[in-house]
Amino acid sequence: MDLEASMRKSLDATQRTFNTIRTGRANPSLLDKIQVEYYGSDTPLKSLASLSTPDSQTIQIQPFDTSAMALIEKAIAMSDLGLTCNNDGKVIRINIPPLTEDRRKELCKLAAKYGEEGKVALRNIRRDAIDKIKKQEKDGELSEDQSRDEQDKVQKLTDKCIAELEKHLSEKEADILKV
Repeated sequence: MDLEASMRKSLDATQRTFNTIRTGRANPSLLDKIQVEYYGSDTPLKSLASLSTPDSQTIQIQPFDTSAMALIEKAIAMSDLGLTCNNDGKVIRINIPPLTEDRRKELCKLAAKYGEEGKVALRNIRRDAIDKIKKQEKDGELSEDQSRDEQDKVQKLTDKCIAELEKHLSEKEADILKV
């Protein structure tokens, strides 16, 4: 059923968005959204360097091309992450400072916003599916009972996906608030 696949994709996209939110420890997925202008085109940071976490407070970036170091540093500085780079000529290290209480609350609000966007996407998928079922009923392809059964299935799947999204959101909030 392509409806379930669409909802799964939407859930996965929301999960990836959650991963870009900073928690108290270093995580290379924080840098997933960073685009570096490399030879005139925006290139994902992951394509230009290997990312690792040598310890819980440091992200290490090892560029494949050392001439791209300054460009990578500039892209990180321009991002809204508020991180500073240390460059030793071979690797770039980013120290992840501990989060303040206020910043943790801001990040929780951001996670909630992303969660709400994910729910809206799921509801839009549900609405489209129900509209399609109603059209099939109107065209005589489905009886009224079949239509109602299909709509119930769509609603149950939506409820299941929203519950899963809520679980991911609460895990992320707990992760952010954990000192």
